[in-house]
Amino acid sequence: MTMVAMLSRVSDIRATLDQFSAATAPVKSAATTAAGSAASSTFADALASASGAAAAGTATANPGSATGEGVVKAAEKYLGVPYVFGGEDQSGMDCSGLVQKVYADMGITVPRLVSGQMKIGTEVASLAEAKPGDLIVTGGGDHILIYVGNHKVIHAPYEGRTVSKVEAYMDDSEITTIRRVIPDAPAAAAGSTDLVNAAFASLLKGGSR
Repeated sequence: MTMVAMLSRVSDIRATLDQFSAATAPVKSAATTAAGSAASSTFADALASASGAAAAGTATANPGSATGEGVVKAAEKYLGVPYVFGGEDQSGMDCSGLVQKVYADMGITVPRLVSGQMKIGTEVASLAEAKPGDLIVTGGGDHILIYVGNHKVIHAPYEGRTVSKVEAYMDDSEITTIRRVIPDAPAAAAGSTDLVNAAFASLLKGGSR
């Protein structure tokens, strides 16, 4: 059920509740009518709040349709591009320029310099736990590489070299941080039943105060 259809259904339920109340209690005080209207409005508000929270959670957990494997494929397109200090395109790029360009290709904006890139996402405890697309920072922030998987990395090494895929030559003692920009498992969008349940739960919680 789409969000529009769900909200329309809520309006139908509200109207039905109002009709039912009118049929079972022909004579009602203004206070009772106001209370019933407020209750139905509160439910609609709670449902809207629950659906909004679900949408926000999904957006936070899933940066577009990007995947770690997609990051690796994007990085592989730049293999052979010469290292150029300050470069950030196919004519030449440095290590952080490569990272920024690759993630931009995936629709994800990241800082330009390693000093900013080493703070994004969440930290990964060790190289053994790294997954494709993770960023490996070495030298206290001097260099950044993209983890490919199978103990390999892609990076723009230094002047005179090109963007290369090589064995991960560092160990945990040489790694400053490993950052995971793309979450492990994007949060699934809540179904309509879940949203209704969340709305009822919100109302019950509010009533128990």
